[in-house]
Amino acid sequence: MNWRSVVVASVMAALTYSVLTGAGAQQKGEGGKGKAGTAPAAPANTGPFDGRPLKEAIVGSWRLLIVDQVKPDNTQVPLMGPNPRGLVMFGPEGRYSLQIYRDIGRPHFAANDRLKGTPEEIKAAYDGMFTMFGTYTVNDQDKGLTARIEGSSYPNFDDTTQKYVITALWQDDFTVSVPMPAEGGDKLMLAWRRIK
Repeated sequence: MNWRSVVVASVMAALTYSVLTGAGAQQKGEGGKGKAGTAPAAPANTGPFDGRPLKEAIVGSWRLLIVDQVKPDNTQVPLMGPNPRGLVMFGPEGRYSLQIYRDIGRPHFAANDRLKGTPEEIKAAYDGMFTMFGTYTVNDQDKGLTARIEGSSYPNFDDTTQKYVITALWQDDFTVSVPMPAEGGDKLMLAWRRIK
């Protein structure tokens, strides 16, 4: 079983549990007890969010598990191979750095010099990676993550602001949905695991 299957199954199980128990909709009454007719709260770390403020929860280093394009029919297509490589780091001061690389199809340069690659080698290297860095903020209400991109391997992102949605967060895993309007309205789904 690959990471994609594990992560997708985990997300689906957590969302199903949350819906079936009503954990996401519980209201507190006087004394911290749920109102009549509502389900009890889910135990910590079983729903799609673990209860901590997002800013606190995402600080640290995370390794990439999945980067998939999600089609309108919800099928997922791996963009960087079945086992992509990547790292994102969120600092407590509000800075981040992200690197994503294809797991296959990035041949070494025959000249063994990064400035002397053939056009084919350079294209394969560029197509097989994405990087960016800058500052970030999060919003607990809409689960938004806003990245102010200072620099990117894709020059059109330099000095822009991009908005993403954190779709699930556990202590050691989180998923993000990224809109892709340039690619016909599809979106990306990225899954990350905390590096300990």
